[in-house]
Amino acid sequence: MTSIQRVILSGGGTGGHIYPALSIYDAIKEAYPDVEVMYIGTKEGLEADIVPKAGVPFEAIEIQGLRRSLSIENIKSMYLMARSSLKAGRLVREFKPDIVIGTGGYVCAPVLFSASIQRIPTFIHEQNSVAGLTNKFLARYVDKIGTCFEEVTADFGRNASKCVYTGNPRAQEILEIEPDPMILRTQFDLDPEKPTVLIFGGSRGAPAINQAAKDALADFAKSNFQVILATGSTHYDEIIKEIDPALRASDGVRVVSYIDNMPQVFQAIDLVICRSGATTLTELTALGLPSILVPSPYVTNNHQEANARALVDNEAAVMIRESELNGQLMLRMVNELMGNPMQLQLMAEQAKKLGTPQAKDANMAEIQSLVDMAS
Repeated sequence: MTSIQRVILSGGGTGGHIYPALSIYDAIKEAYPDVEVMYIGTKEGLEADIVPKAGVPFEAIEIQGLRRSLSIENIKSMYLMARSSLKAGRLVREFKPDIVIGTGGYVCAPVLFSASIQRIPTFIHEQNSVAGLTNKFLARYVDKIGTCFEEVTADFGRNASKCVYTGNPRAQEILEIEPDPMILRTQFDLDPEKPTVLIFGGSRGAPAINQAAKDALADFAKSNFQVILATGSTHYDEIIKEIDPALRASDGVRVVSYIDNMPQVFQAIDLVICRSGATTLTELTALGLPSILVPSPYVTNNHQEANARALVDNEAAVMIRESELNGQLMLRMVNELMGNPMQLQLMAEQAKKLGTPQAKDANMAEIQSLVDMAS
């Protein structure tokens, strides 16, 4: 088995791309403690904050996605792509990695493309049930594609033979986290013995989910369960102004901007209301956590609804389309589920069946095989 000495990781924009990359980093670091790693992202994406906090050396390039309509921004996007490709090529050439790994987001395109041109082994990871535009573009150039949904293979067309089902590496990492039975008390000043619902809209927050939750908070405060609303840092100030201070101070409601240790908090939660990004669903299924999913309608090919269907069709979750979402519907569905422990238990069991507990090992095996073949 060839030793892996240097690795470049790239993935950005949202936590759904970043956390799988960091899980892969942890797997490589565990196997090869002396490995050198460089993470290439953007200054504007969440990776600029999350990756350095994880202790991973970080380099930034400037890039933005193409608009679907003709616009002056597309000219800027093409210019940035050309410039970022030059910088990415230089970073790859100087670092001399044994392998370059991408987990999605526009930033991966110049990084993985440059590595391919330099004949360095390349691996991309597709978390969603519908392939992202960047990964579809890169498919013809990279050596192997790790997937989390069997059906996404068809999206890669003539490059489908490169696909291997590995699952999301985040799943295994979630299961390795030690539960903290007092986390609701220490982090939110809530009762650790009381059933708790967590509402959040992904790493950046979701205005529609925030609005519905805000409209239902007064009724939630009267219920026999607790509610945590994580608004997202960009929406917090606006939402908090609209909530009665007395309600915010009530025993059963907490409103926070962001939860950076979400996997630990998940382990103390009975029901989650959230988007259906692939990495979030990986965490829910790894832990066997019931959920009400509100897919984002603002993503490529409506892939979050396809992700959600994979759970809904297996009775592991229920779904509300954003166009139908309001405070009354959220309140009714939460009350129905929290008042039916048997249904919650069934959803938990079905979610657990969909988990991929050895996914980190599976991704590491594919990465190692590429390095071995290139040596």
